[in-house]
This record gives sequence, C-alpha cells and structure tokens, in this order.
Amino acid sequence: MIKDYGQPPRTDEIRNLIERRLKEVSDAAGPRETQTVDWRGKQVHLDVVEVKIGDLYYNPATHRVRAQRSHDPRLDALVDEDPWSLESQQYLGRLLKSLSADPTQIDPAFTELKDSLRQYKQTEPGLTTVDGVLVNGNTRRAALMELHGPEATMRVAVLPASCDWSDVRDVELSLQLRREHRRDYSYINRLLAIDELVSQGVPMPAIAQTFRSTVPACEQDLWVFSAIKSMIERSEADGRRIPLIEFERDQEKMRELARTYQKVKAVRPDDAEVLKEVRLAAIALDFSKTDVRFIEPDFLDRYLSPRLPDGFIPEAESAEVAIPGLGRSVKSGSSQAATARAFTDKVLRAVAEKSATADGTPDTWTEVRSLVENAIKLAGSDQTLTKKKRKVSDRVTAATDQLQQCVTDLVMSRADRSLDEEAFNDALLKLKKVLRRLAVEGTRTVNDPGEGVDWLRHVMLESGS
Repeated sequence: MIKDYGQPPRTDEIRNLIERRLKEVSDAAGPRETQTVDWRGKQVHLDVVEVKIGDLYYNPATHRVRAQRSHDPRLDALVDEDPWSLESQQYLGRLLKSLSADPTQIDPAFTELKDSLRQYKQTEPGLTTVDGVLVNGNTRRAALMELHGPEATMRVAVLPASCDWSDVRDVELSLQLRREHRRDYSYINRLLAIDELVSQGVPMPAIAQTFRSTVPACEQDLWVFSAIKSMIERSEADGRRIPLIEFERDQEKMRELARTYQKVKAVRPDDAEVLKEVRLAAIALDFSKTDVRFIEPDFLDRYLSPRLPDGFIPEAESAEVAIPGLGRSVKSGSSQAATARAFTDKVLRAVAEKSATADGTPDTWTEVRSLVENAIKLAGSDQTLTKKKRKVSDRVTAATDQLQQCVTDLVMSRADRSLDEEAFNDALLKLKKVLRRLAVEGTRTVNDPGEGVDWLRHVMLESGS
C-alpha cells in the first residue's frame, strides 16, 4: 500500500495562492506556458505558474533519494513520521545534492545543474501538487534555493486538485524513470521503484514498458533486490544493519551473480546456493567484480574453510550422506549451503558493525576481510594457472574447428567450382611449416607424450614430410 504522507503545513494558504495564480494565467490573453504529463492513463496539458521557492516542499516519497535516506536511520524515520518538519526537509535537500553512493559528498551533477541555472536560468518548469509538494524538480529547487533563497520564484506546472499519493508516484515514474531523462535514478532507487510497482499488483509487462526494459531484465532486478533485502535483514544485530545505500556501487556484481546463479542452479541447485552465499559475502565486503568471479562453488571448502580459525563458522545443523563401500560420510549439499549461509551471516553482521562505526574499523571486519582476501588470491592463482595450462590445447581445438569448416567449404566449392586452387595450395604449404614447428616444440616440451604427440612427431618429423 502506498504511504500517505498527509498534507504540508500552510496547505490552505498555499493552495489558495496557487489557485489564484492559475486563474490569472487562465484569464490572461495570449499564449500560455504548459507542460504535458501522463495523468491517469491519458495525456493532459498543465498550466505553468510561478511560486516562491519557500512555498514549495520536497517530496518525501521521491524515488530520487529513497535509498539514500538509509544513510541516517534516525532522519530516515523522521521523514516517515514528520516529513514536513524543517529537519526532514533539510535532510531531503542535503541528499538531493549528494552523490547517490556517498551522501557525504556533493554530486558533481548537482554542481553542474546549479551552474546551468545560474547562467541560463530555469529552462524547464517543475511539477507540483496544488498543496506545494514537488513531484518533479526537487533537485532544481535545491539548486535554486542555494542560488537565490526562499523568496525567489520557481516555475512549476500544477497537477489537478484531485491528485493523491498514488498519482504522485505514477506521474513521477512516468517523468523521471525513463532513459531519456537527463539524470537517471540511482541503481537502488530504480530497484525500489520496480519493487513498489510489483507490490501494487502492476503486471510485469507493464513495468517493463514503464522502464523501457524487458520482462527478463525486470525479473532479474527483482531477484537482485530480494537478495539485497535479505542481506540487510540478516545483517541486523544490536540494532545495527547494513544501510540500503551500501549497495549502490554493486550493480554489475549483483547482476552477474544473478546470471551465474541461474546458470548453475539449472544443473546443480545445491552448488548454486553455496556459490550465491559466498559471493554475497564477498560483495558485502566490497571486493572487486574480478575478485568475486574467482569464487566458485568449491571456494568455501577448498580455499576458505581450511584458513578459518576453529569455531569461526557456527555449526550448521545438517544431515550427512554415507558413501557406500567407503565407510565414511560427507556433508549433504544442503549442509554445505547451510554452512555457507552461516558464514555469510557472520560477514553481514561484521559489515553492519563497520557501517555503524564512525571512527576506525572493527576488528571482526578486518579479520574476515583478510581471510577472504587471502582465499581469493589463492583461488585466482589456481584458476590463472589452469587457464595457462589449457591455453595451448584450446588453440589446437580452435584450429581443428577451423579445419573442419574448411572441409565443409571444400565440399561445397565443388558444386560451383569456386575454389582458388593456387591459394589453397599456398595455404597448405604454410600449414605444413607450422605443423612441423609444432611437432618439434611438442617433442621438446611434453615429457610423457601420448598418442596425439606421437602421431604428430611421426607424421611431421619421422616420415620425412
């Protein structure tokens, strides 16, 4: 259900003021400035009027800073409880000026907007309710407030008087979440908007159309957001939890995890759960996308667990599966997933503690990140070595595929006599030279030659070819 933030103070005064301005515009002769918006399934043309900046309020429901509000839990709660108070409005204004991933820093895009308004004035009107709540133009209001103060005016189109908070959401999404909009919403705020539409029962095809996306892409976004919400819930301890804003920089890592998880799940569901849990832990610890890729389903057992102190991961209740004929048991797949989940829970609580610590870094976070970092280095080293070992054979396989295609092309060329026989002969002579060199180097390099190397040596070196 959409939250109703009520009406701002001085509602009657501001409504009367805006309605008088609208009547003045309507009664005036000559052309009128209007703005076209989608309104309840159809397009309407709204008159534009000038309103004092101090008479307009930031929209507490705006998706522009929904995730960023989690930066300060106390102020986030205050915005929900008393959105029109001076402290709440100042907090929203501060977030509108800030980087989406770091609210302590001013966004360069805001500085550019302010410079543009200083030089070219306001070129596009904002959009407000008759009560003075900005639906579009919140960031512009923040910039104009800094430039000219509350007594200066801002041009705004005015929504119909029947506008409610459901309309505010719909109009905001139609105006600001489209890709042609100059300043896109941040990644997490986009996920929040999609999740909100799903919770309202909007069909997925309609959501995909709204965001100019596809149904599979929106479904992937929902999977990612569900994983993020789960991480936040699992991180909670002693009143601390990871702020939603912490995931703003993880878009590509989370999307890649979603793709990899679905691919592995199709053939090995238990491995997919282990992979997901450990990669989520690495993402929460802010490892790079390249580092996260080194984490495979065997990462926890093979690289990480042997380096963890005794008792580091709480014992997970699980069944064991007996191996027939060996007289021993191993953890079931569900057990491995439970262990991975217990490890990730500990990581998430350490990250939450770090997020809530103003000065310094908690020892738990430092310890767990160091352990994971060392394990990732070892896994990366092994994978790099494996790739190097496979490089030569992979090239031979690729050359074989090309030669197979060459056979097909030769057969087809007989039908229309399209073969350039002279060029074909020259190419074969070059192939002969390369194969002879391959035979020489293969004989020198391979200590225990198999049938393939023996064949190559015999054909290219011993037969006098």
